[in-house]
Amino acid sequence: MTILPLIFTSGLASGINAYAVVLLLGLLGRFADAQSVPHALERTDVLIAAAVLFALEAVADKIPYVDSVWDVVHTVIRPIAGATVGVLIASNDPGSLSEVAAGAMGGTTALVSHLVKASLRMAVNTSPEPASNIVVSMVEDLSVAGLVTLAIFHPWLAASIAAAVLAVGLLLVWLAISKIRAFRARRRERKAARAARATQDAYARQPGV
Repeated sequence: MTILPLIFTSGLASGINAYAVVLLLGLLGRFADAQSVPHALERTDVLIAAAVLFALEAVADKIPYVDSVWDVVHTVIRPIAGATVGVLIASNDPGSLSEVAAGAMGGTTALVSHLVKASLRMAVNTSPEPASNIVVSMVEDLSVAGLVTLAIFHPWLAASIAAAVLAVGLLLVWLAISKIRAFRARRRERKAARAARATQDAYARQPGV
């Protein structure tokens, strides 16, 4: 069932950059004669809309904190895009996988990868310089392009790489959350120590003590 890894990979990529996924699939279907690409994605109006939205995201995604606002807005859009692409892929190959299952897989994978992306980008935004945002955004775009292209010609290999990327992303999020919790705990301890010292100093300054 070759569409299963394609749906999984396109869903994961949609959680990172849904417009790039639609644009790449449409271009590959239209100009590379990729049979697994739904004809709906090859339409000129779809390609133009995806290209314009991709250009907007390419700019917004590289500006600190603007990228996080963009991610919040796309918490709904990316999973819907992943589910829609999954349904279209399944409908393009009738009998291989139900459209409901394809939509659920694409949407769920997109949601998980989106949450990973958004969490890591929030961590990157704590860096005082903007270069890290630009580098991370470019790596994400190149990863999406590579995975989607590979998924068309070598779907199972692409799905394996996508699963590994997702696992690494989840691990990085867990490490980031652990560090944030440890930082907050240390800050609470320092505040408590300062408050205790202030209380002791105030008591020592009282007359007759």
